[in-house]
Amino acid sequence: MKGLTAFKEKATGVFGGLKPNMEKFEISQSYHTGHGGYEEMEGGEREGHGPGGGHAYDDDDDRPDSPASFEEIERPPLRKIDKYCKAECPCMPARYTIATMACVGFMIAFGMRCNMSAAKLKGEHNGTVFMNWTVAVESHVDSSFFWGYLITQIPGGFIASKFPANKIFGLSIVSSATLHLFVPFAMTLMHGHVVICVRVLQGLFEGVTYPACHGIWRFWAPPMERSRLATLAFSGSYAGVVVGLPLSGLLADTVGYQAPFYAYGVFGIIWYMFWIWLCFENPRKHPAISIPELKYIEKSLGESLHPTMPSLKTTPWRQMLRSMPVYAIIVANFCRSWNFYLLVLFQSSFLKHKFGFKVEEAGFVGSLPHLIMTTIVPFGGMLADHLRKNGILSTTNVRKLFNCGGFGMEGLFFLFVAHSSTATGAMFALTCGVAFSGFAISGYNVNHLDIAPRYASILMGLSNGIGTLAGIIVPYALDGLIQANPTGCWTTVFTLAACVHLVGCTFYGIFASGELQPWAEPPPEEQQVWAPPAGAITNTDPSQAGMLGNYMKETAFGAPEYNEQSQMQQSSAISYGATGHVANNPFAMAASAPIAEEPAPPPYDDVAYNYDYTQGQPQPGQAGQPGQPGQPTYDPQSYQQQ
Repeated sequence: MKGLTAFKEKATGVFGGLKPNMEKFEISQSYHTGHGGYEEMEGGEREGHGPGGGHAYDDDDDRPDSPASFEEIERPPLRKIDKYCKAECPCMPARYTIATMACVGFMIAFGMRCNMSAAKLKGEHNGTVFMNWTVAVESHVDSSFFWGYLITQIPGGFIASKFPANKIFGLSIVSSATLHLFVPFAMTLMHGHVVICVRVLQGLFEGVTYPACHGIWRFWAPPMERSRLATLAFSGSYAGVVVGLPLSGLLADTVGYQAPFYAYGVFGIIWYMFWIWLCFENPRKHPAISIPELKYIEKSLGESLHPTMPSLKTTPWRQMLRSMPVYAIIVANFCRSWNFYLLVLFQSSFLKHKFGFKVEEAGFVGSLPHLIMTTIVPFGGMLADHLRKNGILSTTNVRKLFNCGGFGMEGLFFLFVAHSSTATGAMFALTCGVAFSGFAISGYNVNHLDIAPRYASILMGLSNGIGTLAGIIVPYALDGLIQANPTGCWTTVFTLAACVHLVGCTFYGIFASGELQPWAEPPPEEQQVWAPPAGAITNTDPSQAGMLGNYMKETAFGAPEYNEQSQMQQSSAISYGATGHVANNPFAMAASAPIAEEPAPPPYDDVAYNYDYTQGQPQPGQAGQPGQPGQPTYDPQSYQQQ
């Protein structure tokens, strides 16, 4: 009987999933006019060979999956667009899709900041003062964006913690892009005062982009991929300058100074449509993410399924403001912002006034340093993760090496730019300096996630807010110098920039850290590391199953001993969750038929029986086996004699 019961259970587990599901079949027909259901759209589970599936995700074979792995993983219901076009980029895992889309979003946001400089140069090129603005008004217009940008930095961290960070990021960029469409008209009103108000509003919206991006990586970035994912996203800010400078100059020169504003406003609105389609708050809410990637992300990020979000009251402000690693990040952010905004706002003017470049030439040549930097930034992130993952350097040493090396080399090359007398020498030194600074992004710009992942978005808002002060100070500090001496002021400008970077390099090298700070520890209720009972993994006796509580929800009959490798490679045995409430989700497989438990046999009487096969009658008074009264015995010799 015991063997028959085991056979029935195994057969039920194997063939239970073969029951026809007409609902899934109809969805498959309407979606692909085929017959394959989930398998046809998904192409099966991707196994091995890099990100996306299989054992390539397995970074720690000895650690068990989180409790969520022992429950049914439910897929969210599909939106209408998902029934016709799957929410994914081909051949790209979901987390890299989000990083790529964030990169494009930053490209648009920073490209919009290049439009004003191209418009002003176009006005000067025609032999007139642009819009008849005074030096003070021009400085106000250049810095007004950063007034609003500064205000929403720290609040942006709390907003990204309280609300879905992906929605905050998308709304901030599309709102700024919509306002960008009104900038050309606003420039003609009231001698620049209206355009100042519009740019302040743009800064208010864009001030939450960096904190929101860190809020996204809180749920999407595995610890050993933080550098590469964050730098891939942040490289869009430099790629935006690469594209924005030449494109703005080209549009302004060929069409008119209004053209760059209209073009980037439309780009931002189109990007937002793709963002809300492809990007989700966390992996659990993504309807098309692969199960191996989902389990890998959740396992690597920890065991707390519902972490509490920091609030204004629960944030350890006093300890945070006494932490020198926090100040190291803030100082590095300010120094890097000084040089970055210097180049964004005045690089084209430098090439035009000192070396006689035309507007479109200044845009194309000026984009070369940022093009090299855009390729360096993600490469630096991959190299930093490689050094950390293989134990070559500690996280602290990696951050210091990349940040101080990048800052030091940029400061050195900026001294060459300051004293260069030829366009070729100046551009070579400028390109090398900006390229080396790309390595620094793998230092200070992802350091928030190392020292305080719980408060990363708040720290990013704080440090980026202080860094924004550089964007406010630079126009006021340099506009007067440039107007007074357009040709000879650049030695002073770049020498000052080199000194700023060397100060930041020294401060970060002394006080930075890559270790989790004591004040950033999660609360005690979230520090409980989950571990399954030993029996849930090693005990194979079905009679002890009742002792394992709710940890035996994923049952495999006849399967080898549990290990993470086998679980993540069993594409045919993965449970995709209940589908009763998500009937229109073709990415969810039908739940297997439940295994009915056989009723327990009725208790035997106090008097046990043996069956005598020679007499054909039960004989009372003797137990069948020691310690097991009430069960019949079987004598093979007596049966053969009969």
